Formats: sequence, C-alpha cells, structure tokens
Amino acid sequence: MIYLKLIWSYLKIGLFGFGGGYAMLALIEREIVGQGWITRQMFTDIVAISQMTPGPIGINSATYIGYVVPRNFDPAFGDVIWGILGSIICTLVVVIPSYLMVIYTSHFISRHKDSDAIKGIFAGIRPVAVGLIASAALLLMNHENFGTDTRHIISGIAICATSFCLVYFTKIHPIFVIILAGIVGLFIY
Repeated sequence: MIYLKLIWSYLKIGLFGFGGGYAMLALIEREIVGQGWITRQMFTDIVAISQMTPGPIGINSATYIGYVVPRNFDPAFGDVIWGILGSIICTLVVVIPSYLMVIYTSHFISRHKDSDAIKGIFAGIRPVAVGLIASAALLLMNHENFGTDTRHIISGIAICATSFCLVYFTKIHPIFVIILAGIVGLFIY
C-alpha cells in the first residue's frame, strides 16, 4: 500500500535528513522522484511552493507530497480525504524522528557540552550540512527551473544571479526578492 511506502520513505528522510530542509532535498528527491511517484517537474514545483509558504521547506514538501502521491500512485485514491490522510502521515513521520532525537540529544549534549568528543562531532557535522545544502542547490539547477531554450536559460540564470546578489550583498529582505522575482517572471515568461 502506498501509505506504508510513504511512511518508510519519510522515516528515512526524518532520521537522516541532517542540515535542515534544503539539505534534505537530495534525499527527498531520491526517495520520492526515484520511486516514480512524482515527476522531476512536479518535484521542482513542490520545492518552489514549499519555499513560498510559511514554515520549514522539509515539512511543507512532505505535506504536499503526501497529498499528491496517493492520487498519482492509484486513481482510486483520488478523493480529497486520501490526500489529507497522506499529508498527515508524511508530515508526522518526517517530524517525529527529529523531535525524538532532539529531545534525547539535547539532554545529553547539555550535560557534555564541554567534551572534546561533542565538539569534534559538531566540527565534523557542520561541513556536511554545508555540502548537503550545496547539493540541493545543484539539484535545483535543472531544465525544469532554467528552461531548455537559450532565452529561458539566460533569463533564469540572470534572475538567479540577481537574486543571490541582492540577498547576499545588500540588506534587501528575501521576501521582497521573491516577490520581485515573481513579478519579473510574470513579464518574462
């Protein structure tokens, strides 16, 4: 049954999705798109929607994927109630492992925060988180986001580079950059 498969996939994502939502994207893509439950185009759209809605991207994408996958898997699950059930299942399964690990490890870490072993573990985990986020950036640099014809590729790269520069080098708020990019996209595409 699709719900058991979703539980298994999101249990792995919840247990091993270190570094936050963006770092989880490669794992989500492998588990969900790799299974053939959604297309790469749909995954890219889900990431875009998850970025624009309030809340963490990993949880937002789990909720949305849980809603659409049962219907894509079997048309018999096309009713809204099956999508809501999938959303609830995926959201809970991706959150609960992290929640339990934080509860357990926060007590342990607070007791041993000055330990060289704990400091060494965090020193090793930080670069991995950066690498996973960089992997997510590369994962999203695909034809679904940048198009296939030269005009769309150049426009996409220009929007990407301008957005990066505005956020990184100025004090412009990222929400304003998202709205501005949406307006530019409306006129270009």
